[in-house]
Amino acid sequence: MDIPNGDPDVKIVPALRAWYRREGRALPWRAPPGTLQDPYKVWLSEVMLQQTTVRTVMPRFIDFIRRWSDVDALGSAGLGDVLAAWAGLGYYARARNLHACARVVSNTHGGHFPDTEEGLRELPGIGAYTSAAIAAIAFGRRASPVDGNIERVLARLFAIETPLPAAKLQIKALAERLTPAKHAGDFAQAMMDLGAMVCTRRRPACGLCPVRPSCCGFAAGFAEQLPYKAAKAERPTRRGTAFVAVREDGAVLLRERPPRGLLGGMLEAPSTAWEEGPLPDSAEAAAPLSARWSCVPGIVTHTFTHFRLELTVYRAEVGCTAEPKPAADPGRCRWVGQRDLPESALPSVMRKVLAHASGEVRSASKKRGAKKRVFGEPPCARRRSA
Repeated sequence: MDIPNGDPDVKIVPALRAWYRREGRALPWRAPPGTLQDPYKVWLSEVMLQQTTVRTVMPRFIDFIRRWSDVDALGSAGLGDVLAAWAGLGYYARARNLHACARVVSNTHGGHFPDTEEGLRELPGIGAYTSAAIAAIAFGRRASPVDGNIERVLARLFAIETPLPAAKLQIKALAERLTPAKHAGDFAQAMMDLGAMVCTRRRPACGLCPVRPSCCGFAAGFAEQLPYKAAKAERPTRRGTAFVAVREDGAVLLRERPPRGLLGGMLEAPSTAWEEGPLPDSAEAAAPLSARWSCVPGIVTHTFTHFRLELTVYRAEVGCTAEPKPAADPGRCRWVGQRDLPESALPSVMRKVLAHASGEVRSASKKRGAKKRVFGEPPCARRRSA
């Protein structure tokens, strides 16, 4: 569908660029409009922003930059340190790829990112979207990154009624058609900001939109309904059992997950496999060490991209001589003290498990007038009532 009121390059691109210069977001990884940006910061921010909100990413990005100011510093870091710094951001394969990519850029490219989409796509963890974003924003290449915000803007601008994901190729072609030869990075970021600030998923502020005169969706009266999306299949539910062993000195038994796969390289309370169907009656037999295990009432739930997880939690208090069973793979197990838990590479689901296991202790402690700290909480943390 053609855009009303003339050639899109004549009307849309200048309107968006002027709006971006006035209204664009000030973000810690951005340079002023009209200037190229640090490839390291563009890359780091784009990886962090995958499946994560700007509000969540901003403080974590600043912490990363303070700790690892350039790609060489990040490439020299230990994977465990990077995973620990990433904890809570989710989608942990991103952190592993981030570390692998930094090492390749540092060791193979002399600390300089390739300046083309093709060269960038050869790096670990960099796909079509990220390579286009870096090429446009950091190197001024005519490249067309398309994220969720840009998909929404273009679906409304062109009144695309084909549901996503089937419409992705059409939307990508339209993005390439609109992308100007100069200042492609500003154009891409203007589209991102327009989707985040004006052309939002719900209740778009069409009265403030700089490209409303060219918007087919607005002209047709159904912009807010776009983009249409195909119905998603229901997530299956997987179940498992997690074991929280607490030593008498307060240390907790954790195990490093295999380097590849879901939550690869992160720490966990030793757990059974996460599988669909009911839990086996002999789940307790999978405990990582010999102890008197008690089942903590309730379950821990966590939603991943492709499935919902339900974990039953067992807890045991053990002596300082307790050692994991051979079946628990002792080489991947370690005892982690309370003070070290907040900085450990624990994914959100495992922090939920530790908090759930400690809840039983807190409830009993309150009856005695004492208060115990939640696992994973900083030693000096204080909770405020809402």
